[in-house]
Amino acid sequence: MLEKNKNILDIKKLKVSFFTEEGEIRAVNDVNFSIPKGKVMALVGESGCGKSVTSYSILRLIQKPGKIMDGEITFHPSEGKSFDVLKLGEKSDMLYNLRGGKISMIFQEPMTALSPVHTVGNQICEAILNHQSMTKAEARGKAADMLAKVGIPGAKGRLDQYPFEMSGGMRQRVVIAMAIVCNPELLIADEPTTALDVTIQAQILKLMKELQQEMDMSVLLITHNLGVVAQVADEVAVMYLGRIVERSDVYTIMKNPRHPYTMGLLQSLPSLSMDKTKLPSIKGSVPSLTDIPEGCPFHPRCPYYKPEICDTGTPPDLVSVADNHDAACVRVKEIQNESSAKEEACV
Repeated sequence: MLEKNKNILDIKKLKVSFFTEEGEIRAVNDVNFSIPKGKVMALVGESGCGKSVTSYSILRLIQKPGKIMDGEITFHPSEGKSFDVLKLGEKSDMLYNLRGGKISMIFQEPMTALSPVHTVGNQICEAILNHQSMTKAEARGKAADMLAKVGIPGAKGRLDQYPFEMSGGMRQRVVIAMAIVCNPELLIADEPTTALDVTIQAQILKLMKELQQEMDMSVLLITHNLGVVAQVADEVAVMYLGRIVERSDVYTIMKNPRHPYTMGLLQSLPSLSMDKTKLPSIKGSVPSLTDIPEGCPFHPRCPYYKPEICDTGTPPDLVSVADNHDAACVRVKEIQNESSAKEEACV
């Protein structure tokens, strides 16, 4: 008997380009990672690194002038055979059933994800009726149950409200309810707490983690906030300029980052133990995708940069630096030795 795949999704050599007047812009370039079943996988990086484009590719939501150029996105459902999402026909029933059924998505801003001219009840019921065999009355009952499940009080009465009648936190809960109402096997959450204040963010993250564990879902969490990652993620992939530069479990990434970019992201997090010194930051900004530097794309901002080593040739490949830990840096061993020497000197 064949062993079932341990991953819900495998992405291999994914390449996505946008064709503009300035030429071809490679937003996602040779991306490889997997999402384990029943786990939360976080895709982390600054704005413009290609995180959202990667997530949209999974559901084939890339529109012109964008195009998925190459790669494989293999989905492993709990029932039935595995298949490559990129090989499905654009108007095929399998792709239609996949979107919102087997794989669902929480978009960044709930006010743009929800229709302003339809009640939240109508919108949740539409998702149910598109993917499940139910009467309208049954769908409405399930929608009310789902609103109650995500922590909205007076759920039945809320079904007849419009999105503008709700607070930001309430709207985000409605979007989560819409995403999980059909019991997806994979939930993609694209910056699900960006527009919310800190207190509501914590509530939403706690809710998502509880629902993920209760429903045994796999989650791909798109975020730029490593503080969020530390709270909810099991596995982490760090992305920079369309490439994965480091990948491991959340504990390893937090305690022993090996890529300078990951180190910079972690050092820029505020801490309760900090005094009144200035918060560290990564120098510069993410360069334009039309002007990607030679060699390692991160080298103009890297504190460990060495001329003629980091700024020549092609971008470094993602290689194993320890068990279940990969990094894409040509100086990864030297940096580790330098860091160890500094720690010993301090002791």
